[in-house]
Amino acid sequence: MGRNDLALSCHAMGDDRPMSSTALRHTALDAVHRSLGATMTDFAGWDMPLRYGSERDEHNAVRTKAGLFDLSHMGEITVTGPQAAALLDHALVGNIGGVKAGRARYTMICRADGGILDDLIVYRLAETEAASSEYLVVANASNAQVVLDALVERSAGFDAEVRDDRDAYALIAVQGPESPGILASLTDADLDGLKYYAGLPGTVAGVPALIARTGYTGEDGFELFVKPEHAVELWQALTKAGEGVGLVPCGLSCRDTLRLEAGMPLYGHELSTSLTPFDAGLGRVVKFEKEGDFVGRQALAEAASKAQENPPRVLVGLVAEGRRVPRAGYAVVAGGEVVGEVTSGAPSPTLGRPIAMAYVDAAHAEPGTKGVGVDIRGTHEPYEVVALPFYKRQK
Repeated sequence: MGRNDLALSCHAMGDDRPMSSTALRHTALDAVHRSLGATMTDFAGWDMPLRYGSERDEHNAVRTKAGLFDLSHMGEITVTGPQAAALLDHALVGNIGGVKAGRARYTMICRADGGILDDLIVYRLAETEAASSEYLVVANASNAQVVLDALVERSAGFDAEVRDDRDAYALIAVQGPESPGILASLTDADLDGLKYYAGLPGTVAGVPALIARTGYTGEDGFELFVKPEHAVELWQALTKAGEGVGLVPCGLSCRDTLRLEAGMPLYGHELSTSLTPFDAGLGRVVKFEKEGDFVGRQALAEAASKAQENPPRVLVGLVAEGRRVPRAGYAVVAGGEVVGEVTSGAPSPTLGRPIAMAYVDAAHAEPGTKGVGVDIRGTHEPYEVVALPFYKRQK
């Protein structure tokens, strides 16, 4: 989604023990992951596969061949009714009423003060009846309840229903250059005609699915929404179809390095309630021109004006000159002063060097800026400021 939340703590990256004593939720594919020898981790209350073997091999498979992901921890919320579009236009910052059936939109839900509650993908499903529309809102796992509660609260006065469908779906993604061929061997759906950020109903290996051309890896790929009872059957069919072209199962760890290379924001790192979309350099998702009021409009208009007059810190890419890896929260320094903060950092398998995203003062945000470093345990390691994304696939 855009964008899905998979921040992994140092504990999670190196340890497969649950981080809390509360009962973890398990996806419909839990037994499959364990049979494949996955290292599991507590993520947003779900027991999820962190890796199956080598994180680097999984990452490189997605970049060059294909990877298979279980994303069933994501939060699905269905909004239906004659005023479903009007409700979403009021509740979210995007122009949802302008989304055509079968298409999807990346957007955000903000507080009244403009702070970002979550980033979302909203799919407009095929019309069920002339007077009613149906939308599937996909939230990050850690924010799903917050988004659900906000939508329910904001639905007051609208002829629309907000339904918690988190238990109604399993979500499987196949990503990478070989993914169209793998999926085409299992479905007669028109994949060639399926554009990026579009979705259509179909069957995959005989399983009814919403087939969406979306992902969080920077590669071409698909996300398949199916009933949980069909998840194992579909996973196995995709695995078999991908045997000859290098498809491998992939965990959350490589998904994080893939999205980082692609410059995609992660909630809790590049996005938070303390930032507006304009602070995050994503003001384009706010559609002031749409009809009617929406939650946060006044605060966001002020944030937009302020950003033009006095640019906030800018989200940039940093590429290491050395080998030390920056982590979220590390200070960005220049001339002995703190000029920013790292939001995400990791070794980049594609670039072969550590990379990071960071918010830095506008004076140090221009690509090619010299003299910028990251304070890694007291040592100012040199970094080059670059434009995002670090990686862009060749189409």
